[in-house]
Amino acid sequence: MTQATDGASAPVLVWRVGAIGHLRFNRPRALNAIDVATAAAFRSACETFAADPLLRVVVVSGEGRAFLAGGDVAAMGESPVTVARSLIDGMHGGLRILAALDAPVIASVHGAVAGAGLGVMLACDLAIAAEGTRFSIAYPGIGASADCATTWGLPRVVGLRKAMQIALLNEPFDAQEALRLGIVNDVVPATELEARTQAWAGRLAAGAPRALRSLKQLIRRSDEHTWEEHLDAEAEAFAACASTEDFAEGVAAFLAKRPPSFTGR
Repeated sequence: MTQATDGASAPVLVWRVGAIGHLRFNRPRALNAIDVATAAAFRSACETFAADPLLRVVVVSGEGRAFLAGGDVAAMGESPVTVARSLIDGMHGGLRILAALDAPVIASVHGAVAGAGLGVMLACDLAIAAEGTRFSIAYPGIGASADCATTWGLPRVVGLRKAMQIALLNEPFDAQEALRLGIVNDVVPATELEARTQAWAGRLAAGAPRALRSLKQLIRRSDEHTWEEHLDAEAEAFAACASTEDFAEGVAAFLAKRPPSFTGR
């Protein structure tokens, strides 16, 4: 296990166990609300993951009673514009790195998922929620628009009309509604959240990294291509995967009717 924080008091904890990286927001007394130090630590954590060649999957979570309750409004004080820009610069810089990682990213959420927390969760590739989780875009309640790509991710998941309703009416919703809308992939009892998250992370870590990376990139970039362009992109990606040892192992395992053992080569 590698640890890349200055201790348990750091606003963001980041560590790796085997091929599974963990990023945990760590301001539990503030429901992990983001201040300037947290935003900077988030970006640094994402940079750490981007530089780690052994990483195969990332889990993003929150310490204490919440995943992430948005920005720390009190921290804005007498300089709201200056502080807001510092918060946004750090978070957006981190999110750009997180979304571009080759490794799949799982959000493991509970408690409150509000404001920037919703944006961070939407930026991840998969999301698992504990029963009782409450979601809210929150920004209109303080007279603000959104950040953290919330207005990019939300309509792509729930559709334009529903995104408008959630955002403009500032309507909170629960975990079951989030599941119905496709905002999360699974809802489990709170006592099972860690185990379910670890099970998914383990499955991804055991997969063929080149194949998962290609699938993630193809899906994320599908709206950038015409249909014809995307056929070409798929063909190139498949050919690249077919040249790997993992592909040879996958084919051999399929024919032998045994589980494959992927090495990342």
